[in-house]
Amino acid sequence: MSLAVLDGSTVTKFVENSEVFEKCVKECFESLNGVKNGELTRNVLRERFDRFFEMEDEVQPKEEIDRLYNNVFERFDEDRNGNIDSNEFGCLMKEIMLAMARGVGNSVVVVALEHDSLLNKAVQYESAAAPPATS
Repeated sequence: MSLAVLDGSTVTKFVENSEVFEKCVKECFESLNGVKNGELTRNVLRERFDRFFEMEDEVQPKEEIDRLYNNVFERFDEDRNGNIDSNEFGCLMKEIMLAMARGVGNSVVVVALEHDSLLNKAVQYESAAAPPATS
């Protein structure tokens, strides 16, 4: 884990660069899709996202988490096959990332980042795009 300083524009600029964002989302999808079948089942997605909920200070009731997964699949499983494919996953990640950007807004925040997270990739993208510092 690492610490980074960011604001909403860090995330928004990353998402708006569709070539970079889609490449990173594809890598994220492939790392989640252990069986390499091109789709994430409800169970696989839940297993991966449950790690996120475990990091929260407040434990979420099972009913709320179940409702979240039902809403995710209702909203993003466009072909209604019970799985999330890479395109559906990209739409999900874009919406989540832009929601984070709106939530942060113009505030500057310090966040702890997982090495391979999309948020970390947004920070790396911003750092690579920044002009070199002069002394």
